[in-house]
Amino acid sequence: GGGGGGRAGGCHKNTVNKQPMSYQSTFDRSIRQPEAFWEEQAKAVSWFRFPEKILFKDEKGLDRWYGGGRLNTAWLCLDYHVEAGRGEQVAIHYDSPTTGVKRSITYRELLDEVSRFAGVLKSFGVEKGDRVVIYMPMVPQTVVAMLACARLGAVHSVVFGGFAPRELAIRIDDAKPKLLITSGGGIEISKVIEYMPIVNLAWEEATHKPDACIVLQRDFVPVPLVPGRDHDWNELMAKAEPAAHVEVEATDPLYILYTSGTTGKPKGVVRDNGGYAVALKWSMANIYGVQPGDVYWAASDVGWVVGHSYIIYGPLLHGCTTILYEGKPVRTPDAGAFWRVIEEYKVNVLFTAPTAIRAIKKEDPEGSLRHQYDLNSLRYLFLAGERCDVATLEWSQQLLGKPVIDHWWQTESGWPMLANSVGLELLPVKPGSVSKPVCGFDIQVLDATGRQMPAGEEGIVVVKLPLPPGNLPDLWNDTVRFKQSYLDPYPGYFFSGDGGYIDADGYVYITGRIDDIINVAGHRLSTAAMEEVVAAHPAVAECAVIGVHDNMKGEVPMGFVVLKAGINIGEEQLEKELVALVREKVGPVAFFKQAIVVKRLPKTRSGKILRKIMRNMADGKEFTMPSTIEDASVLSELEDTMREHQ
Repeated sequence: GGGGGGRAGGCHKNTVNKQPMSYQSTFDRSIRQPEAFWEEQAKAVSWFRFPEKILFKDEKGLDRWYGGGRLNTAWLCLDYHVEAGRGEQVAIHYDSPTTGVKRSITYRELLDEVSRFAGVLKSFGVEKGDRVVIYMPMVPQTVVAMLACARLGAVHSVVFGGFAPRELAIRIDDAKPKLLITSGGGIEISKVIEYMPIVNLAWEEATHKPDACIVLQRDFVPVPLVPGRDHDWNELMAKAEPAAHVEVEATDPLYILYTSGTTGKPKGVVRDNGGYAVALKWSMANIYGVQPGDVYWAASDVGWVVGHSYIIYGPLLHGCTTILYEGKPVRTPDAGAFWRVIEEYKVNVLFTAPTAIRAIKKEDPEGSLRHQYDLNSLRYLFLAGERCDVATLEWSQQLLGKPVIDHWWQTESGWPMLANSVGLELLPVKPGSVSKPVCGFDIQVLDATGRQMPAGEEGIVVVKLPLPPGNLPDLWNDTVRFKQSYLDPYPGYFFSGDGGYIDADGYVYITGRIDDIINVAGHRLSTAAMEEVVAAHPAVAECAVIGVHDNMKGEVPMGFVVLKAGINIGEEQLEKELVALVREKVGPVAFFKQAIVVKRLPKTRSGKILRKIMRNMADGKEFTMPSTIEDASVLSELEDTMREHQ
């Protein structure tokens, strides 16, 4: 693959390999001259045809990167490294404490498996542009399936294993996949989550029926296959012919990843091939400070954006060794699990969610298990996925004696927007802040009218357009919603949905969502979707679900329900039924455990429920009485009820 001057295992020049450039001068250049900056970064990627237009508007008037460029993301992740002499390096260390299985897979072995599974997909008629839904646990075959889709130019959509049938059905109907790839199940600590009953219900519920289903059997949960529909993964692989990579346009979609929407209907975030490859390659060196050959571990799940970007595509694009961990920070077997993995595989950079650190701290408050392991290889701990409280940050710093970097990004961005870019320059850490904007992201804070807020004053966090490469260019088959959700609220800016402020030194503080998306242990979930479920219960007249602060999980949902007149049901029984309903319809990941019966909900005169005030009240924060409230006395009733349930 000629074209763009990609070099074997090469890094771009402003990385840790050479004298690092200062953060500020690099950032300023990325904002002043975005096209020149991102053209230069594109040269670190090996293209089949280098882009003709770096930044341009498509036929819908949306910004796009690298027009005319041709490449293949799976080829860049695998073939490129094998051809460059990195074939015997480990690409993936798979470590599953839940099943006792460990496996190290080299770049050459991974290329072989991916090529053969691409052949399997091809035999089912999968071609460039076709969609494939992947509903799989944390196993190497999930990575193989994703990369095999990318190899053919097909578009994968991974759905987090364990999501409820309805959620899976909605995604099948939206993406209209040619195939569904699944498995017998996964393990959550010691509990088996069976996938096939969920798949069967989703298949029935979905209007769109995929052509076939490929099933990876697992020893602990063997499943009978549905004749004519289901096909065994291993049998297909045994007779598969390897398939060659397909050249795609930089602007062609690589994947769709669904994220919670405020309407309850998930949004299909689209990721392109070219911009994503350039952004991730740049981020590995300049944000995370890793070089090809380093061991990088994102302790997340492939079902989330972190798994896409930093378990799979980022590390493999950059020639690193990545870790696929099918376990938890605690109870697999204990709170030393992460430290064991770091020692065993000589991890250089760990990226996880603050929830994971809080779980470790709860089980091992003194951090004594850490001292049983040699963590000398570790250079940095990066945290993201939800707000990191100062106590968690400081506990981690003291425990590890290494820089702990809180950073901020979203499914929509695909890679960090705010971070301490340690590959450029390690800036002083300010606890509570997610540091400074990443190159290419012109982050600003506005008030409701779009006026820029002065330093230290809280407002709405936005990014001045154009967004850098790697961000979502659109939503799947829904440009109208894309514009309404992200571009229309503040013309000229991307609307993040988060609130925050920038201090006098340019450090950014994110204070939380300004809509009804809550963050449960790093999982973004819609309270609107939970409200729909709660409201469907025959005893419930109306309800509100809010996210309240939780020391372990960041936020957890709490339901408030007003009963229909004449309903006679015990509060405990109702709560039990609602918890079971949310578990069935949204999934156990929602962690919905509490439903409180109230006489009425606080509303504006126009009937809008005052959720933000309810959140502040539940979290013990101050709130101002809005002039639009219908009846102020409802707040004191609510406060008394909350106090009773604390």
